[in-house]
Parts: sequence; structure tokens; C-alpha cells
Amino acid sequence: MEYNAKNIEYKWQEIWKKNGYAEPKDDYTLPKKYILSMFPYPSGRLHMGHVRNYSIGDALSRYYRNQGFNVLQPIGFDSFGMPAENAAIKHKIHPKIWTYDNIDYMTKELDALGFSFSKKRLLATSDPLYTKWEQEFFIKMYEKGLVYRKSAVVNWCESDQTVLANEQVEDGKCWRCGNEVVQREMQGYYLKITDYAKELLDCLETLKGKWPNQVLTMQENWIGESFGLEFEFKFDDESRTLLGGIDGFKVFTTRPDTIYGVTYAALAPEHAVVKKLLEKDLLSDEASTKLRSILNQSPKQRQASDKDGVCLNINVIHPLTGEKIPVWCANFVLNEYGGGAVMSVPAHDERDFDFASKFGLPIKQIIKADSLPYPEKNSTYINSDLINGMHYDEALEFIISKFEEQNLGKRVTNYKLRDWGISRQRYWGAPIPMIHCDKCGVVPEKIENLPVKLPEDVVITGEGNPLDTHPNFKNCKCPKCGGAAIRETDTMDTFFESSWYFARYASDEKTWEKVAFDKKSVDYWMNVDQYIGGIEHAILHLLYARFFQKVLRDLGYLHDDEPFASLLTQGMVLKDGAKMSKSKGNTVDPDDIINRYGADTARLFILFAAPPQKELEWNDSAVEGAFKFINRLYDRSSNAYKTEQIPVIDHLNLNKDEKYARLKVYEALKKSSDVFENSFTFNTLIAACMEALNALNAQNNKDVWTEGYFIILSLLEPIIPHVCYELSSELFGLKNFTKIELKNEVFVQDNINLAITVNGKRRAEIEVEKSLSKDEILQIAKKEVEKWILGKEIIKEIYVPNKLINLVIKD
Repeated sequence: MEYNAKNIEYKWQEIWKKNGYAEPKDDYTLPKKYILSMFPYPSGRLHMGHVRNYSIGDALSRYYRNQGFNVLQPIGFDSFGMPAENAAIKHKIHPKIWTYDNIDYMTKELDALGFSFSKKRLLATSDPLYTKWEQEFFIKMYEKGLVYRKSAVVNWCESDQTVLANEQVEDGKCWRCGNEVVQREMQGYYLKITDYAKELLDCLETLKGKWPNQVLTMQENWIGESFGLEFEFKFDDESRTLLGGIDGFKVFTTRPDTIYGVTYAALAPEHAVVKKLLEKDLLSDEASTKLRSILNQSPKQRQASDKDGVCLNINVIHPLTGEKIPVWCANFVLNEYGGGAVMSVPAHDERDFDFASKFGLPIKQIIKADSLPYPEKNSTYINSDLINGMHYDEALEFIISKFEEQNLGKRVTNYKLRDWGISRQRYWGAPIPMIHCDKCGVVPEKIENLPVKLPEDVVITGEGNPLDTHPNFKNCKCPKCGGAAIRETDTMDTFFESSWYFARYASDEKTWEKVAFDKKSVDYWMNVDQYIGGIEHAILHLLYARFFQKVLRDLGYLHDDEPFASLLTQGMVLKDGAKMSKSKGNTVDPDDIINRYGADTARLFILFAAPPQKELEWNDSAVEGAFKFINRLYDRSSNAYKTEQIPVIDHLNLNKDEKYARLKVYEALKKSSDVFENSFTFNTLIAACMEALNALNAQNNKDVWTEGYFIILSLLEPIIPHVCYELSSELFGLKNFTKIELKNEVFVQDNINLAITVNGKRRAEIEVEKSLSKDEILQIAKKEVEKWILGKEIIKEIYVPNKLINLVIKD
């Protein structure tokens, strides 16, 4: 039989489309599986990373359908964002046209690969109907106090002309374009993700064993819970007068036990006290210049730099000793953590030590240690008045209690996580539904007026936000007083859209115009049973999605605490040892593979080349090998006969080769449930099916051939569905894509294999009948290794049933 991939694949894709194979059923009494792969940005073409991600998800979806589950596997497009605007500038085309043309093309590519995505629930985050509900969420969050507006120093990408959240700055560079990020003070809208810091951290416990440990650790570190003491450093009288009556500043420390070792305090360059000194011109020109230079660096750039700072010529009073403590501004202090102020203990903190050493500041040892600056928690305290002689735990508790008793400070829990700034100064995004009124202030748009749509009559030049200069969009009526007002021209961070799309899919598409989510459907489908995507989203998308799930739960839209029950992070696809990219010239176009070999070959290679969690190295000869296997599978199907049920076989009357063939087939079947439900090592299942086909080929029993194909086609259908459907329809009327029971008799072996060792060294292996006695087996074994024992005295004969024989001889 000649295998024609193009004809077979087109035929079955059309059949699946017509019969609605991929659509979830409305019967909510069925057991369900919600399988979701992270949706793509509509860049114009799929890449092999997409193929890998969606091949994994589709294999799971098809498997669970065959097991009798109601399966939801949706797809959509994360379609707002910067690349569309860059393309608009480059190609002189509107971002909307570019985006939706790409969506059309990529949808055809997905269809050509045979992915069983729901067609009815296809969405794009730039659809006005999607924006409508997103803007409603924003307003509800604003009303609940989870959205606020403030002026703050933000990460600014000069290249992309937009603000970035902290999570979008990677090593001081923009996560998208790779250019340096600078600091700029701007007004913007923030989501109070910090209100959920504790729950986001605690709920990681419920995901252990279901999410990769690496992802859980990354999120735990990013949230960064720490316990300690918060207190206020009070200024001395002279400093208070200089600063116009400011009393002091708050400090958070996880090591209050080292309070007696404080020799200076340090402030972040953005701290209000530093701002005041700069505004009042109370610093020297040299100090002001240095401070402004530090301010222009991102926090990560500062952390990577040598310790540097400026003496502010002001002092605070030590809360326990009454000593004057000098105040400095230091580049290592983060404004976003602990209030932007630290008590510095240079004798027992490496960072504080380096700074003090550089600027000649006092270093006071208060913990017994062999060397400075490392703190020894198991040592006792010296030069520490009230806690001299104590150990760490006792001293820590004593100092905190002392501060609380004297109302000097309090025990607190702090987090590194900062609120999420979502304002972006770009056109192609969801408009923030807020209005600026001189009389009423900043007020939300009326719910009934949503969605606030983007005007389409704009020209994208890359210089500024075109919404700022669009009079019909910008000028509006205040929803509160009806007077003239100005519409907000910032749009939302695109991660806002991708933080709730999974729940939109879970809602019946027939209700999309009326409600954000219909309760019956969402309660049935959520949460996602298996989520699949790259580990690069460990903090950005996955943290935001978890936050949104909890907010939408509290707003009454959803009911689960977590959006994704289980997470699989697939490895990158490499070529020549590097990640595929256009700039490296090492990309492989999926369309070329489909045109040459077919979609099934692409899917088989991508799942066979490596376990999904590992990196995959592209290999042209392995692609050819996958194609040859499918040809062999197709060609040898003529050895089976037509039937709609699995053949009944008398196993005891089969010969050795026939029994072995059945064993290999059922070994693959036995492996399949663990692969699809736990390990996802599709490569091992494919290898088992290849072994089974080879074993079938070594015998001529038609019943065994037919049974083998009945099972193998069922196992491979989730991986190479087109050819399996073609062969199954010819042979079995598609009746084999069901749950198939194991037959225990095939695992009962007539013969056993035994390793033979002489003095512990492996010398041979024998296959013997299971019914033979120990003495008979030993005689066969001795004959097999005769040249190693000839003329030697056998001291001991060790027989381990079903495993090995060891003959101990006298040297």
C-alpha cells in the first residue's frame, strides 16, 4: 500500500471539521478533561516550539476522548501588543489588519497539523467582545480597591516607548526588545497583587507534585516572604528642622537581633527624604549629580554595580541607645522593599560591610565570629547591652518584644512582591476604562457603555501614543456629572488579557455576548486539568493568572482557588545547539515539513525525539526516520484483516514468535496509561509501539497481526491521528479508539532468560523453559560457560530464580 500523507490528512481534517470531532459536549454529567496549551501571539507563522506545545496537548486530548472523557481543548490568540505596532510602522499597515491576517494564516497552519482545537471557542484578545468583559473586571477591581492610580518611578523602555512591570525587566533590559531600561517618574494604574501575596504563597503548597518544582521555587522566591521588625528611625532636632518637620522614616529588618551593631542607615535613591533634599537643593552639586545618575539606573542595574552612595548630612537616633546614626543614600537599597530604608550592620552583613569599608564608616562587632562580616547565628552576642550572652532565637524574640512593649515598632511579615503596574503608553491594547473630570476626578466609565473601543482611524508612527492626539477618542462626557472630560489614553499591559483567557474558554460560547462566564459551564470545566507551556512564563504569566483567578473568585465570577491543576513545562526546540530564531538563521518552517512529509511525521518526530520536559535538538535524519516508520506502519497493515472487535486468541496454542509479538503489543498498551496520565514520556510509548511492530513482522499469524494493529493504532492515534484514522476506518470501522483491556495471559512467559556469571563476571545468557528444575538449569548453564570453568573446581553454585546463576570457581 502506498502512503499518501497529503491526501489522507486533508481527508480526515475535513471529516473532523464536519462532524465536530473537536467540540466539547454539552452533557455535563460526563467526566471532563480540560487540556490547555498556552495560546500563541499572532506573529504570522507557527514555529517548531508551537508544534511541540500543541502536539503534546493534542495527544492528551485525543487520548482522553478515547477513554470516554468530555474534552475541552480550545485555542485563541494573544493578539494585542507591541509587535503589531512595529509591523504597522514597518509595513505601513494598520495593526488590526496585520493581526487578523496573521490569525487567519496561523489558524490554517494549526488545522493542517490536525490539532483538535474547538473551532467554536476560538477567540482573540483584541476582539471588542473580549475587551468588554476585561474592562468590566477592571472597573469591579477598582470599586473593590484593587486598582489605584499613583505617580511612581517606573521602568521605561525608550525603544518601545512604554512602561514595563518589574517582572518584565530581565537583567536591566526589556523582556521583549532587549534594550536597556531606564527609570522615569510617571502616573499609572496599579493592581494590588500584594493584597494576595500571602495566599499566592500559601497556595503553592497545593500545587506540589503537580507543578514542576523549579516553577514553584521561582514563584516562592519572587513573592519573597520574610518576617521581622518594623520600626521608625527618628531624626535628630537639627535634621528634622532641615527637612521641614519630617519626623523620621520606617525601617524593616529580618535581623532585629543585630540592632546594636547599626552604625549607619541607608535610603533608596527614590525615598521621600532623598527627594526632599533634592527638591530643596540641600545637597552639594556633586552629591546631586551622583544621585540623579543612580536614579536613572534600574534596580537590577544598581544591584549589579559596585556599592556606591552619597552622605546626606542628616542623622537619626538609635531607638535603644540614643546614639546619633548618620544617614546615607545607597544604590543597593531597593525602594520597593521594606519602605526603601535599611539599618546597616556592617560587621555582620556583607553588603553593608562593603559600603562601610568604601566610605570609612564605623564597623561594630556584636556577634562572636571568626571573621567578618558573616553573622554567626549559633554564636552569642557581645557589645549588645540587653542581649549580651544570648543566642540567636532568644535575642531575636527579646528585641522584637522590647520594641512592641515600648511602642517603638511591631512584628511584621514583608514581601518582595510589588504591585503590578499595568499602564502602557501604546495604541494596540485594551483601553483603560477610566475618565478624567476636573470636577469629579478620575472616575470609571459606566458598565453599560463598555466596551471602550480603540479608534481605527489612526496612523502608527512609533512616536508617542496616537490616542493622546485623537480628539474623538480623548474628548468625552464624564459618566458621573455629564460635563466635559478626558478619556484615559493609556492601554492595559497585555498580560492583563492572558491572565483570564482560560476561564473565557470554559464558558459556553453561546453566552459570550451576555456574560463574561456562564456559571454552569465554568463550574463544570474549571479548573484546567492540564496546562502546557514554556518555563519562561514561570513568573510573568503564571503568577498573574493565579492572581486573577483569586480576584475573579472574590468578585463572584469563578469558584476555584487555582486556575491550573497540573502544569507541564516543555523544553525548547534547538538546532545546532541553539534556540531556533530568525536572527541565528536556524529556524525550521513547519509548513515545509508538512509539505514534504506530512503533519503526522512532524508530530511523531517532535514527540519521539525527547521527553517533553527536555530540550529537543532538531535532527533531519530523525524526521526522515519518523516518516519511514509511518510508511512501514501503513504498508504492513495489509497483514491484518477487517473486524470491528478485537480478535479472540488462544494464547497457549501460539508459537514462540507469536507469543512474543503479543507480549510486545500488550507491553506498549500497559505503558500507555502512565505515559498519557503521568509521565508524558511519549518517546517511550512510541519506541514500545515500534518494537511491537517489529515483533509482529517476525511472525505470520493473521489473528495476532490484526489484534496488534487494533491496539497499536489505538495507542498511536493521539500522536499520529490521520494515518491511524485512515487505517482504522479500513480495518476496524473506527471501533478500536476506545479503552482496551489488558490480557494477563500474554505476560505469563514459558521461557525465562538468565544471566550466567563466573566469579561475579558476566559470561553468557541463556533462555530456558520455565518448567525445568534447578539441576537441569545448572547443567545447561555449565555447558554454556564451559571454557571458563573447564578443569576448575566449582566451590559454590548460586541460583537466583528468574534472574541469574553465579558459579564460584577456585583460582
